[in-house]
Amino acid sequence: MRYGFVIDQRKCIGCHACTVACKEENQVPLGVNRTWVKYIEKGVFPDTRRYFTVMRCNHCDSAPCVTICPTVALYRRPDGIVDFDGARCIGCKSCMQACPYDALYIDPETNTAAKCHYCAHRVESGLEPACVVVCPVQAIVPGDLDDPGSTIARLVASQQTQVRKPEQGTRPKLFYLGAEAAALTPEMQERRGGYLFSQVGSIPAPGKPNRPVAVPPEPPADRVDLLGMARTVYDVAHPERPWGWKVAAYLWTKSIAAGAFLIAALGIGAGFLSADTLTGLVAPAIGLAFLLLTSLLLVFDLKRPERFLFLILKPNPRSWLVLGGFILFAAGVLGMLWLLAGLAGSLVALHLLAWPMALVAAATAGYSAFLFGQAEGRDFWQSPLLLPHLLVAALVGGSASLLLAARAVGSAPFIVGGLGLVLWASLLVSALVLGAELFGSHGAEDARRAARLLTHGSLRAPLWGGVAGAGIALPLVLLLSASVPFGSELAAVLALGGLWLWEELWIRAGQMLPLS
Repeated sequence: MRYGFVIDQRKCIGCHACTVACKEENQVPLGVNRTWVKYIEKGVFPDTRRYFTVMRCNHCDSAPCVTICPTVALYRRPDGIVDFDGARCIGCKSCMQACPYDALYIDPETNTAAKCHYCAHRVESGLEPACVVVCPVQAIVPGDLDDPGSTIARLVASQQTQVRKPEQGTRPKLFYLGAEAAALTPEMQERRGGYLFSQVGSIPAPGKPNRPVAVPPEPPADRVDLLGMARTVYDVAHPERPWGWKVAAYLWTKSIAAGAFLIAALGIGAGFLSADTLTGLVAPAIGLAFLLLTSLLLVFDLKRPERFLFLILKPNPRSWLVLGGFILFAAGVLGMLWLLAGLAGSLVALHLLAWPMALVAAATAGYSAFLFGQAEGRDFWQSPLLLPHLLVAALVGGSASLLLAARAVGSAPFIVGGLGLVLWASLLVSALVLGAELFGSHGAEDARRAARLLTHGSLRAPLWGGVAGAGIALPLVLLLSASVPFGSELAAVLALGGLWLWEELWIRAGQMLPLS
């Protein structure tokens, strides 16, 4: 049994009865929706036409929200319904990033995620979903797709149906009959500053006013006519960047922690460093301090931070949020052992810990590539260069922080010089990776548009002036110039600032394009 929906857009009159019935049946708060109707218009006056499109959860057979959910709050039932258990949700918002269909939201009353659950409580009692019952033109057809005698199975087998974003490989079970292609494809729609009866807005945080959402960049010249033919004229509010500055700061602090551990461990393991104050005490202290900050940022970014222990008590072993948590814990344990060995001045113990520490530090830096890979709704984050990006960021953060620490504790000149050389090489490789991420080929249109936002759109000034200029080019020059007083220290500070700004812009750009 696989329950699904067919939406017959040839019949839909855009009355919003399904939206209202869903709200009433499931007590959905104001400002959020489990199902909604979007209007688009095509053509030029007086030759125009309006299309209605019903949006909701697609109850995918291969649902990315189920995979990424760290506490199994989202799960696929035996009947094919993707259901939700609010009692297990920690409010990490990862499911919102994983869903390519914009179907999930944070309930402002419970601070947990929620979505359409096919009115499972009604289905279990032999009733149809509320939206089906109230539709005045019977445009919503539910049923078992595996039952060849059902109306929905016959429609899918005999009619030309469409699904949203089939390239995502989620195998959605929401089929559209007679839908306009532009209505199902956000990148084929032009969004302006207002809708029918309203301004373009986003879901506000509790106690905060509604703020306009980011408007996508101007379309390339070769697509102006296409976009001009499809205009979004009615829509609902959507979440405003579920992941914000805390997630960007988490990437930054994690890079510094992992980099400090990694460089110290590689230096000891390769025989370049000994058990002095820098490697035995300062490096693990920096690593542990920024590892603690990383963990605190992750916890306080949760909508239900008091439930963070569910990551251990109710874990989903497929989620990289859970796997990443165990990696951070392993890094903390090895970091404490490293610090104890440094306090004892035991070079033998540091040599024994060096390669395990290097391996775990590299995993700490790089696991987020797999986490963001599970955020399948954001095409910009699916880059194969993300793992190199994170590893190089760790080298930049680690070498810059250790260089400042080496100056502070009076380390030998060859150590300071070596750290400066590592920082210079890391910045150079970072520039190459950044260029490849922004100007290389992109596997999806949304990824290309997000990159264009950074290079030519509203984010171009902080990218070119802050990241490329002050964060990479200027530190490279300072590290090569021996005549500038405190040049290496200034270069390290600028490199750390540029690294933070790049993570902030990268997180922001990935979420600025609409999913529905």
